[in-house]
Amino acid sequence: MGAGRLAIVAGGGDLPRRVADQARRTGRNPFVVGLKGFAEASLLDEYNGSELSVGELGRLIQLMKREGCEEMVFAGWLKRPDFSALKLDLKGVQSLPKILAAAKKGDDALLRAVMDVFAEAGFRIIGADDVLNDLLVGAGPLGTITPTPEHWQDIRRAAEVAKISGSLEIGQGAISCAGLILAVEAQEGTDRMLARVAELQFEIRGTPEARRGVLVKRPKPQQERRIDLPTIGVATVDGAAKAGLAGIAVEAGAALVVDRDEVAGTANQHGLFIYGFTAAEIT
Repeated sequence: MGAGRLAIVAGGGDLPRRVADQARRTGRNPFVVGLKGFAEASLLDEYNGSELSVGELGRLIQLMKREGCEEMVFAGWLKRPDFSALKLDLKGVQSLPKILAAAKKGDDALLRAVMDVFAEAGFRIIGADDVLNDLLVGAGPLGTITPTPEHWQDIRRAAEVAKISGSLEIGQGAISCAGLILAVEAQEGTDRMLARVAELQFEIRGTPEARRGVLVKRPKPQQERRIDLPTIGVATVDGAAKAGLAGIAVEAGAALVVDRDEVAGTANQHGLFIYGFTAAEIT
């Protein structure tokens, strides 16, 4: 990493705080910029951060340069904005045609177009896992429970569907139970997808007493991996438990876990497995 400050562009969720805390512990003197409507106010208060609209690209660049930032990281979740209602500064207006053109190609193209604006301004963009290097899920089980041969059929099936879905810019996740695809993640996100599955009839899904089915999350094949890697946390495990699933599988080295020990402990309590699969295991 460079010697300058690290700018953290914060969306929603716990990840921005964890990145900021680690950056502070390692002497990076983080500068936190919260995206309006997403970032937690308490995070901005603690780090004396600034709050900007998603469309204020020029102001963000000016602030990061003023604060001596050389690198920047995007952390936390965002929803695709309503471009017609965005508050834009001059740089935002100048960049909008390129961003709109990219948006028509999907979320990944949109993210790359936004990243290009900051790269052209001289910033190096890194991933949250570059700051929190223990955040990546490794190969194998995260807790004490491992998938059975029956579970592996669902892991492979859901992984195949998630890859196809991702290539079409639909989402990063899918749920399979006994070979039947129960849900594919779209714009609603993982938590709401799991809630939908929890409402399905017991005949086609598992229950807390007889768990069946697997949630698989993996990056889109074309994904920019410095932003929006699949992420799981305690809420993901709780949602999978309520849906009667037997486990969660993510691509090893390509997914993030927030609160690793708590996630593993919660999975153990629910009787679920969490597993990082390799390419060889799903082919």
